[in-house]
Amino acid sequence: MLQFRYAAISDTGQVRENNEDGGYASPYLLCVADGVGGAAAGEVASATATYVLSARALAHPGHEPRRLLTHAVREAHQQVAAGVAADPRREGMATTLTAALTDGRTIALAQVGDSRAYLFRDGELSRLTHDQTLVQEMVDAGRISEEEAAASPYRHVVLQAIDADHEPVPEMLLLGLVPGDRLLLCSDGLTDVLADAALTVLLGLCDRDTAADRLVSAALAAGSSDNVTVVVADVVDEPAVDGTGTLIGAATDLANVVDPTAVRPLRSA
Repeated sequence: MLQFRYAAISDTGQVRENNEDGGYASPYLLCVADGVGGAAAGEVASATATYVLSARALAHPGHEPRRLLTHAVREAHQQVAAGVAADPRREGMATTLTAALTDGRTIALAQVGDSRAYLFRDGELSRLTHDQTLVQEMVDAGRISEEEAAASPYRHVVLQAIDADHEPVPEMLLLGLVPGDRLLLCSDGLTDVLADAALTVLLGLCDRDTAADRLVSAALAAGSSDNVTVVVADVVDEPAVDGTGTLIGAATDLANVVDPTAVRPLRSA
């Protein structure tokens, strides 16, 4: 049965006063959510999206991953909208969400925004996600180079997020992963300052806990001005285990979740 063995860290960083990143890691679900752009209550949006997704996964083990992820993204949007309606001071809050979910047979990846997922296999790193940002769209159209995009003041303008106004459509991918593969899910506090070459070296450490710790430390040492969140997970094939997991960042405080009681079992996921 395919599962994850994981290490997960979220650090407020050296500049921000609070952590607007949220995340969760378990044997069956990995996710990172980044409250967008310092907007009002970004930590509420990220924690709410993380809570909805993790609650869904725990309530419906073994359900088809793509369908469950789609349901969860839609419900997270509804909860963020309810949070803004309940408190207008939250107007503008939004979050990215990148998540990998397995039912033990297949692994699906969902992305909204620009939090990235990478695969580390046989010493090589490959990016699994495609940034949903203005500058990435410009790169895709050939209007600017990758180097220009990295330096652009608009590089964090996301084209899609989980917010109160528009129901997002997550990019969905089935991953052909095998035991021994390693996944990295992270917020842009990491990838803004560390190149792929550095990620490759650090992910190559045998111990995933050490790899996660050194990724965060390297980002802070490189001058990251943002919150830094990483989930490093190894794919294994082992008998089923308890699916409870670890919350990190803003998601550790239930007060950040709009309405935990609103998450109820689905009739069909």
